[in-house]
Amino acid sequence: MRHSLGQRMPERDALARNPMLRPIARHLLAPRLWHMQHESVARGVAIGLFWAFVMPLGQIPLAVAHCIWWRANIPLSVVSTLVTNPLTLGFWLWAAYQVGIRFVDAPPLVMPRQGTSLLEWFSAVGTPVVLGMAVFAIGGSLASYALIKLAWRIKVLLHLRHRRRRQSGRPGSA
Repeated sequence: MRHSLGQRMPERDALARNPMLRPIARHLLAPRLWHMQHESVARGVAIGLFWAFVMPLGQIPLAVAHCIWWRANIPLSVVSTLVTNPLTLGFWLWAAYQVGIRFVDAPPLVMPRQGTSLLEWFSAVGTPVVLGMAVFAIGGSLASYALIKLAWRIKVLLHLRHRRRRQSGRPGSA
């Protein structure tokens, strides 16, 4: 995955030469924002998922800005924002509505009737959708952060266990 992600991301030199990014290049190109360190990775995915659901369109610049601020992994944050892409956005809005109606009194989702303006229909479904997306943003961020930290910890423990077994099998080791 790391190799595949590395091929698709623009190189740091190309970002540094971009005239629009030149004022913030010093912050954007900090090495700690591009390395696969457990805390940075967990923060990056959590930030990306948060902005993916809070603002399903145009979320990448906000995610990158928050990665700079909170010292999070930029590439993984950008990739995780893509969970709400144009192909999946309809599903997420429907799912958000289904979650949101559990918090407010709203009718089941139906298509607008003849004579109903689109604005009226959107205002009827807006509150449950916004609540559902907020639940996804906060819940997804917290869950992804915790799961990445847990997975990383398990990986380290398994690596240590494997190393201990390998060392104890060597002749002359105590």
